[in-house]
Amino acid sequence: MATQTQVTEFSRDVLGRYVCNTLAEAMASTDSQATPGARPFDVVVIGGGSFGAVVAAHMFNVDVSRTHRILVLEGGPFMLPEQVQNLPMLGLNVPAATSIAALRQAGQAHVARNEVWGLAWHSPVPFPGLAYCVGGRSLYWGGWAPRPLPEELSPTVWPKALVDDLEDGQLDTAGQQIGVDQTNDFVFGPLHNALRERLHEAVHGQRVPGAMDLAALPHHPALRDGLPSPAQLGQLLGMTPEAAGERSAQELADQLKLEAPLAVQASTRPGFFPNNKFSAGPLLVQAARAAWADSGGNDADKRLMIVPRCHVLRLDTRGSEVVGVQTSHGYVPLPPGGAVVIALGTIESTRLALHAFDALPGTGPIGSGLMAHLRSNLTIRIPREALGQITEHELMAAALLLKGHAVDADGRERFFHLQITAAGLGSRSADSEAELFKKLPDIDLFNRFQSASDTHVVITLRGIGEMDPDNPANQIRLDPEIDEYGIPRALVELSPSQADRQLWDEMDACADAAALAFANGSPFEVLDGTTFRPAAAGQAPCDVVPFIRRRDGLGTTHHEGGTLRLGDDPAGSVTTADCRLHGVDNAYAAGPALFPRLGSPNPMLTGVALARRLAEHLTPTRRFVATDNHEVLFDGTDMSAWRMAGAGRFQIVDGALQSIPGDGLGLLWCTRPTPTDFSLRLQYRLTRPDDNSGIFIRFPDPTSKGYDNSAWVAVDFGFEIQIDDLARPDGADMHRTGAVHGVDGQTYTATPARPPGKWNDYEIRVRGQDYTVILNGRQVTTFANTDPDRGLPTTLDAPAYLGLQAHTGRVCFRNIRISVI
Repeated sequence: MATQTQVTEFSRDVLGRYVCNTLAEAMASTDSQATPGARPFDVVVIGGGSFGAVVAAHMFNVDVSRTHRILVLEGGPFMLPEQVQNLPMLGLNVPAATSIAALRQAGQAHVARNEVWGLAWHSPVPFPGLAYCVGGRSLYWGGWAPRPLPEELSPTVWPKALVDDLEDGQLDTAGQQIGVDQTNDFVFGPLHNALRERLHEAVHGQRVPGAMDLAALPHHPALRDGLPSPAQLGQLLGMTPEAAGERSAQELADQLKLEAPLAVQASTRPGFFPNNKFSAGPLLVQAARAAWADSGGNDADKRLMIVPRCHVLRLDTRGSEVVGVQTSHGYVPLPPGGAVVIALGTIESTRLALHAFDALPGTGPIGSGLMAHLRSNLTIRIPREALGQITEHELMAAALLLKGHAVDADGRERFFHLQITAAGLGSRSADSEAELFKKLPDIDLFNRFQSASDTHVVITLRGIGEMDPDNPANQIRLDPEIDEYGIPRALVELSPSQADRQLWDEMDACADAAALAFANGSPFEVLDGTTFRPAAAGQAPCDVVPFIRRRDGLGTTHHEGGTLRLGDDPAGSVTTADCRLHGVDNAYAAGPALFPRLGSPNPMLTGVALARRLAEHLTPTRRFVATDNHEVLFDGTDMSAWRMAGAGRFQIVDGALQSIPGDGLGLLWCTRPTPTDFSLRLQYRLTRPDDNSGIFIRFPDPTSKGYDNSAWVAVDFGFEIQIDDLARPDGADMHRTGAVHGVDGQTYTATPARPPGKWNDYEIRVRGQDYTVILNGRQVTTFANTDPDRGLPTTLDAPAYLGLQAHTGRVCFRNIRISVI
């Protein structure tokens, strides 16, 4: 829909207007009275954030038969097109954790913090809340995306069919999408190499309790094809050939396992721009603009639309099926066979599911088993001399990852990891990420970095540990309070179990040991709040700053999950292996709410893999395959053998070619020459009773005659098998469906076609100059051609072709195939 973009006092909202629609526009696009052939949205994605955006964009891309229309409903506005750290510094940071009670006391209960952040649930645990905007929290995340270990995806906990898919390529593909499939090309240099070497020595020497044996860990994703030579491994690690040649391939491969899996792409294929830090927003923007381009600017033909500032209030059900979505801007009905995907944050997805499905039979324990991550931060400052001889003045930045584990009192193996960042800084600096995750568009600032003389190294070791997935105290349930939309809020209960506290202690002790390895017997300092406190050589950091003062609140990780957990048994799970809610025929979920076990990794990689898998489940590739010994000319997905001549266009809709007439005659012709004698079979469907179209056969290359409108070549030199139930303009049989249009001497037997909306079967047989037309199994027309200039058969020097007419109305064609007779 052509609409002027809105203008504020400071800017023109080009991005928002070009990407998004209002709900009124979206619903108008489904009105078949206004636009014949308009279709309803049959997949409604609730939430355009981290994982809803991935589901919607991937559905759009893999739906090669154009079967589905997708509507994304996002509660917040369109704010930014990509990750905040890919843009010059804006100051759009994640707000501090809080509660609704605290916000009310401060008079901010109905005010978006930092532009888009809101908190919708009650909890004794403070939370930052959700980023209510297109792209959601993926616009802010840290970018760490370690791959879960096989033990963290154990088929005794996760559905085996799903685990098999994840391990058989879904995780690899998700890693490629977010930029963690190759070695880290974003952080490298002398400081990075020195710290990686020091950490490898300490882990190999078993001086870091809790650290997993590097040799027992899976290889880095860059080595999926096997172990290369030491020289190649050294290149991946950014080492000099001399340094790499001193080490075995196994040692180098183990060092590669310490590389930080950052979802930041600094280089890519030749001719392509890198993606920088991943967020889901660009995926949705790209899909929305591609949908607009495919539609020719007609909203009714857009296969994906995004409606921001549209809060979903409830899902309407009839029996075990969702039949509609009630929003703050109106109602969205679901057609038969339609589906909803609940892709809000874990807490809000669970609230919506509880409100809609908790009274339905067989839906499982919605809201139980809530998990988050245990998180600690240890920051130390060491003199650069502790790392040995590094000749470069500027130490730049480093980023490493160390995987750890512990066994709890019940004998269960539990996992954590350390995210290690470092920067070479002056003796007064405390930010280990001062040069990490920053966009540097200012060349003067870049020159200042190059001229830095770093005297100290600040290292932060952030521990991330998994919580007990079976703690009955952790849950989400509906709160008695009603929100501003008249819907019960959620109440979130989250606390560590004794096993969680044990893991937290062991994770922090592991961080202490790694810190001592970096200090290498030198005195160092430990950050306590905003002050560095001295530590003697070999002194444990916890003696200076106790564990408890280094720990983040449980609600601050943004990694809540588990309350819509996957499983084969409805008694102990909420969703099936295909992410569908048990007991509901057409409701699905996306995001870490699905995880039956959180593991230690950030949920982004696994969440993206599950979202892509769900999109593929909802849009299976369907290609027509002939079973009657005919060659397929159009399989429902591929138009590469077809060219448009004249006015109008054709588009793929639900596996069919749909005509969209223009100002004048149009022809979609197949560039594969027809056999000399042939049987052509296809199906066609009218949208309205007054639609008019036809199938042209035996005409020369439309570009060969020099016509201004080359579609007329088919009229003048071939024959049209008519589609017009009204036989315009005169009601004569030669103008009626099934006739060879406009020619005398044919034998025609009137055969009623099926009404608009129903598919008709056509077969056209041509042998020599004898033509036979069969409609829905009944012979309609026979014709013997005597015109020496029309309907000439294919020869080597003069091939003949077939085509579909764009004339009046949206006529659809499918299952087009041909054979020699």
